[in-house]
Amino acid sequence: MVLELIGRTRLILLQHLVPEGSARILLKLEYEKPTGSMKDRMALAMVEAAEADGRLLPGGSVVEYTGGSTGVSLAFVCAAKRFPLQIVTSEAASKEKRDHMSALGAQLTLVPSPTGETTKEMILEMIETARALASAPGSYWTDQLNNHDQVSSYARMADEISEQANGRFSAFVQSVGTCGSLRGVSTRLREHDEAVHIVAVEPEESAVLSGESSGSHKIEGTGAGFVVPLWDESLADKIQTVSTREAMATARQLARQEGVFAGTSTGANVAVALRIAERLGPDQTVVTVAVDSGMKYLSTELYSGP
Repeated sequence: MVLELIGRTRLILLQHLVPEGSARILLKLEYEKPTGSMKDRMALAMVEAAEADGRLLPGGSVVEYTGGSTGVSLAFVCAAKRFPLQIVTSEAASKEKRDHMSALGAQLTLVPSPTGETTKEMILEMIETARALASAPGSYWTDQLNNHDQVSSYARMADEISEQANGRFSAFVQSVGTCGSLRGVSTRLREHDEAVHIVAVEPEESAVLSGESSGSHKIEGTGAGFVVPLWDESLADKIQTVSTREAMATARQLARQEGVFAGTSTGANVAVALRIAERLGPDQTVVTVAVDSGMKYLSTELYSGP
């Protein structure tokens, strides 16, 4: 079955982008998933948990709000399982993501984003729109920001990382969207090695986890503009911020110097991983994540510019 393709992505060593004297950086290629995104893990976990306990019944439908990748992954899972899906998203999500959701059979409701950027107000409007759609009989709202079912899927990802790195890693770096991945991976990695240093990443323009004001940015899938429910300060030893500009520049460097074609949040992850690697020095290992494929961003300024 096509859903069996989710999981077991490769962990590769960056060869050219990391300066001499820095720790090595291992990158988990989550874009090897069927939809080209890490979110396939969480979409399958949320749907299967709801099927198992009766929240989602045969003949029912699924509703979600999303910045894009979660919606694509849910569309993939729901198509394979034959569940109708209603997605609330916005123009802040790339056209590729919106087209991909539609191609997989999802019905889209668009919330306006006048600037084309992610803002707190836009996210909150998407949530309330999804809440209204989910009031229809037979609907199951996955409600990703509050859904703990996703965490176990990322714990399995942490097991893969530990096995592939032979248990040798000093730090793990991951950007925060729903915080499901950071929560699942960091908790399990600490079970493998309690000394591992966990670094959370958020947009510089909307650094609410760092105690700053919310703002608009273009690092899709991150920075909701408020402290998300799955976040807990104990999850990370440090929070670092990255501007949209630096995240995009690093993603382009990753493509041109390493052949790793990924999205803006991956650029943010690698930008911070490079800082941590420089601080740690040689004989140490930093692990981070290629969250999704650059194919999802070809129409955006990430890859449409110089």
